[in-house]
Amino acid sequence: MFSKAVSSPLAGIRIADFTRILAGPYATMILGDLGAEVWKIERPGTGDDVRNWVPPRINDQSCYYLCLNRNKKSLAIDLQHPDGQRIAKALALKSDVLMENFKTGGLEKLGLGYSELSKENERLIYCSITGWGATGPYAKHGGFDVIAEAVGGFMAITGPKDGEPCKAGVAVIDMMTGLYAHGAILAALMQRSQTGKGQKIDCNLLSTQITALMNIGSNYLNAGLEGRRWGTEHESIIPYQAFATKDGRHYVVGAGNDAAFAKLVKHMGLESLASDEKFKSNANRVKNREELLKIIQDRFLQEDLKFWQECLDDSGLPSGPVNTLAEAYSHPQVKHLGLVQKVQHASYGEVTLTAPPVEFSGAENRIRSAPPLLGEHTKEILQRELDFSDATLDRLKHDRVIDF
Repeated sequence: MFSKAVSSPLAGIRIADFTRILAGPYATMILGDLGAEVWKIERPGTGDDVRNWVPPRINDQSCYYLCLNRNKKSLAIDLQHPDGQRIAKALALKSDVLMENFKTGGLEKLGLGYSELSKENERLIYCSITGWGATGPYAKHGGFDVIAEAVGGFMAITGPKDGEPCKAGVAVIDMMTGLYAHGAILAALMQRSQTGKGQKIDCNLLSTQITALMNIGSNYLNAGLEGRRWGTEHESIIPYQAFATKDGRHYVVGAGNDAAFAKLVKHMGLESLASDEKFKSNANRVKNREELLKIIQDRFLQEDLKFWQECLDDSGLPSGPVNTLAEAYSHPQVKHLGLVQKVQHASYGEVTLTAPPVEFSGAENRIRSAPPLLGEHTKEILQRELDFSDATLDRLKHDRVIDF
């Protein structure tokens, strides 16, 4: 573990966050972890859609919302009201970064598009996340992770070998798009430090998904090999999958080369397989896949999960059990890394969050505040940034332009 950090990499950077659901909030949360001040602009009354994705919930707040919105300040502003649009624009012009994931052209209609804002703030970095891209025949379509997984080929290669197509257990394409957006924003901030000018960044779920096909996509593009579902098996490496154990659990092993295969079968008491010409090389193991996998599976079924953990956990081979969430969160390495932390919430007392997964030797990347209540910081930010008086704030609240 690194020593206590001394500063935040993005201290002083202000982000006007017009995103909701997952991809955008995930990106701004990462930037907030790094020290940026994130102004989460939400609809008065309802806020970000995921606030209402229940059950489960803590009091009146969804657990989904809690996992995406630490280190942010919430402002409740009605963007459909002309005064709300003027307030949002004023905040955008004071920002270093604006992030949005409206349908293509949505913010332009509200006077908050890049072409308009950049004329008054040439340093603004404006990042849009859409389902399909800013232009093209699908540009106006709405997009969710599961649709991108379907259209982009992911579901065709995910799931049991003889089963139906499956989505990933969490919205991986949303999160990957958020990661791409966060990286692109950091690159644009670095470029701005040299040029003094911001720029427009476009990210979309479909592009992320197509890129994420990786080796399976390359197999098709270069060898004409159509992808298929393999369950936990690997198309080109054997063994590399989960095996059932005697007690109905599953244990995963991965032999990435011939030496690892020889070591694995030695630990399993199947040492003769390493010298068998049918299995000696990975190419031959792929060729004789079904025969080899049956032998290994039958051996795993002779012992329970605890036996295989004791047998293989310290072997140096990539391996491990298929854990439940309870087992994953209580794993000794997860505890050692401090990945689960308790944070005080403004209304709910103590809440449990996952910590940022990256450590710096000379900078802070940490949880500083719990996910905010809807409109919790409207008054604070508008007074500090726009010099709004109490009378002005009260009038705007009465007119339902803002809430706090």
